[in-house]
Amino acid sequence: MDWDARFRADDAPWERKGLHPAFAHWHGLGLLEAGKLIYVPGCGRGEEPLALAKAGLNVTAIDLSPTAIDWQRARLLDAGLTAHLDAGDALAFRPDTPFDLYWEQTFLCAIPPKLREAYEAAAYAQLRPGGVLLALFMQKEERGGPPYGCALPAMRELFPDARWRWPEVEPTAFPHPGLNAKAELGVALVRR
Repeated sequence: MDWDARFRADDAPWERKGLHPAFAHWHGLGLLEAGKLIYVPGCGRGEEPLALAKAGLNVTAIDLSPTAIDWQRARLLDAGLTAHLDAGDALAFRPDTPFDLYWEQTFLCAIPPKLREAYEAAAYAQLRPGGVLLALFMQKEERGGPPYGCALPAMRELFPDARWRWPEVEPTAFPHPGLNAKAELGVALVRR
């Protein structure tokens, strides 16, 4: 898929057109502490990089689409904020210092399922031990994609207990306004 062409044509039906409610949820739980290093892979034109920077986090956001990165850069500049932004392969990126937090919103459901093991390996490498993967797993009934469904049993298999500590509480469901999705399930996974 040519993601940049989709953004240039303003053909992005997966966008929420607002800040994801998980931001307030995880901020309220104290997970989004100022000064922490956070990675937002496949950021697109989401509101989260700006909101995270406003909250005082050190944001790194990467997307394959230069158009999306230019959009992010303009928003941050208008707000007088900075972040590390790059148009490139979010799975191949290796930070000099591992991240404290990893914001997964629409990246995992956008990549072909055959790349999911590479995604998990990249997230594991990009996060420090004890770092938190703030995941929003897309729940949808129809097959195919993107977006591809991220059923919870498949996610438990992809992020095994040997490498990730799953919370004892049930995931938080966040309704999705489109894409024939039932919801996104919010889970904070701790890297072992």
